[in-house]
Amino acid sequence: MKQMLLQEKYPIFVLELGKTETSCRSVDDIAAKLKEKIAADSRVAWIAEFDHYAHTRKLGGEIAPEIKAAKNLVFCFGLALPNPNVLAVRPRSIGIVDCGDKFIVNFMEAPMKLANEAMEAWAKALKDLG
Repeated sequence: MKQMLLQEKYPIFVLELGKTETSCRSVDDIAAKLKEKIAADSRVAWIAEFDHYAHTRKLGGEIAPEIKAAKNLVFCFGLALPNPNVLAVRPRSIGIVDCGDKFIVNFMEAPMKLANEAMEAWAKALKDLG
């Protein structure tokens, strides 16, 4: 898993997962596995699944040619509300993209170490072959 800055300001974690490295065959398969992890963690509240690809396509928006499917899973750890401004960085979202020969799983760095560790572990667990 790599850490990087997107557009020089957004800290993100990115896992590139070759299709030979996972038993998952689609974005929906990955979403199902991640939803199991979310449901199993009592600290996490499930919110929604968003089909970003379908939404962008419906709007006639630009989609990179290598992107075959793209979804976001939205959830919240929300273990504390120490001040009003933490809502600006919540809830959490994990992106799942099918790029033909590989999947990309990514998320923005959370201001909570526990959340980052959990999301990183969930993503790395998708690598179950090879």
